[in-house]
Amino acid sequence: MNAARRFAFPLFALLMLALPALPVPDFWITQSNYIGLYALVALGLVLLTGVANLTSFGQAAFVGIGAYTTAFLTVKLAASPWLALLLGVGLAICAALVLGAVTLRMSGHYLPLATIAWGLALNYTMANMDWLGKYDGLLGVPTLHVFGTDLGTGRGLHVLIWAIALLAALGCTHLLDSRPGRAIRALKSGTTMAEAMGISTFRYKLLVFVLAAVLAAVSGWLFAHFQRTVNPTPFALGKGIEYLFMAVLGGIGQVWGAFLGAAVVKLTEDQLQVLLPRLIGASGNFEAIVFGVVLVVVLKYAPDGLWSFISARLPRPRRVRDWDGAPALPARDKPAQGEPLLRVEAVRKEFGGLVAVNDVSFAIDSGDIVGLIGPNGAGKSTTFNLVTGVLPLTAGQVRWRGQSIGGMASRRIARHGISRTFQHVKMVADMTVLENVALGGYMRSASGAIRAMLRLDRAEEKRLFAEAERQLARVGLSEYMHELAGNLALGPQRLMEIARALCTDPALLLLDEPAAGLRYKEKQALAEVLRQLKGEGMSLLLVEHDMEFVMGLADRIVVMEFGTKLMEGTPAQAQASPAVRAAYLGTEH
Repeated sequence: MNAARRFAFPLFALLMLALPALPVPDFWITQSNYIGLYALVALGLVLLTGVANLTSFGQAAFVGIGAYTTAFLTVKLAASPWLALLLGVGLAICAALVLGAVTLRMSGHYLPLATIAWGLALNYTMANMDWLGKYDGLLGVPTLHVFGTDLGTGRGLHVLIWAIALLAALGCTHLLDSRPGRAIRALKSGTTMAEAMGISTFRYKLLVFVLAAVLAAVSGWLFAHFQRTVNPTPFALGKGIEYLFMAVLGGIGQVWGAFLGAAVVKLTEDQLQVLLPRLIGASGNFEAIVFGVVLVVVLKYAPDGLWSFISARLPRPRRVRDWDGAPALPARDKPAQGEPLLRVEAVRKEFGGLVAVNDVSFAIDSGDIVGLIGPNGAGKSTTFNLVTGVLPLTAGQVRWRGQSIGGMASRRIARHGISRTFQHVKMVADMTVLENVALGGYMRSASGAIRAMLRLDRAEEKRLFAEAERQLARVGLSEYMHELAGNLALGPQRLMEIARALCTDPALLLLDEPAAGLRYKEKQALAEVLRQLKGEGMSLLLVEHDMEFVMGLADRIVVMEFGTKLMEGTPAQAQASPAVRAAYLGTEH
């Protein structure tokens, strides 16, 4: 990593923590306090919306939970503010767990609508409880004391606000560069690929939801002691939308975009509140109109936010290769050559009245390469998805080494030693090739979010990257390991998917049309890789349209037509079959 990036954070942290000691106006300190408070909430939205692709308009309600908890406990019960912090964060976690368990199973526009609903509900509750002061709120919140020193509401509190905000940013940066962080980043590409790598996507959605709620609650706790009064207005839906606007404006997928967005919105808002009434000749919240226009312009011309203009001028950090000599990851016991592996028994899949797969059966033994072929619409990929748990069975059974796995979730099937690639390449485009492949080692590692944020997972990370590099070398992609995955051509992307699947240490590898879209030489290189894998004892199930490609690789061929198994035999038998020729060509001649 170059010097500019290495020293940027320490210099920025030093500036913000030393700012109160500098001869700057008190107004600057007040503005900086607000920016730090807002950035904490926006940081949670960067994780939630920008990284995990979960849109929430209700983060202001979690800020209110933290603020009201400390205000009630310190004003009504004379409790310690530090106890109030623990209880406020605890309440936010409980609320996030309950709300997340309900709302995070929704998809599309239902999740944002649900966050609006519970944001309104929590704000309405705050505004209508007598013991919370209704719309007048709670007054006289005490200032914070640290080691007997009163921090007040200005320069002293500024150090605490920014220390917490900077530590939160550092923790989030560490989290995203870790095993759980890669799992969270994979959520943006959908759940299918992540689940196939053994990742519980719902668990990580809930984790990010809780982390965002915790950051918001901490901001609320600080806000209450900064303002020394709490009422429902700062925690309304409009403020929740403003927090989301800050994250989007700054850079919705960037940790430091949260700080940039909070600063731009806060400073611009204050200026507009003075200038717009003078220009228009009337008072009102006209800045909301300006921000709406700005948001449309940003989404049109800078969808990655303002931070993208800064990051584009900084060289992309290159991971230090420090994993030589790292111990190997745990490996599973491999089946003996010829041992029965997969038994697909009369599997059936119906979509309403359409029978997509009609009582198909076949078997794979250890060391086999089995090709599953057929014309378009034959049901090959559907059968593939039934075997790997992406789709539930309507009838039939799938057995793995004698154990029934039919109906299991795909992440549980992956843990049995079955790994796969996809018909359309699924990857995290803004992660490096090395990081994408390391995602495949998820099941062979164990570090969680707390260890990652505290940087206690480095030894395991070295083992993961050593394994990822080994698998990349296995498929001939070592030279691309530091390249962004989205920059690769289709051929290397498909090889990267195979390396990622191999990183799971599978006993059976399922490849869904791996040669699709490849040029002739790329197909030859892929075929050589697959022959090498077979020579190393790997078993493969291959779905493919390219007859020449699959016939030169497979030991046995299963042919499907209209969801039904047409025949099974050697490549020579399949090529000689009149029924197979008729299925592909529409004639027996």
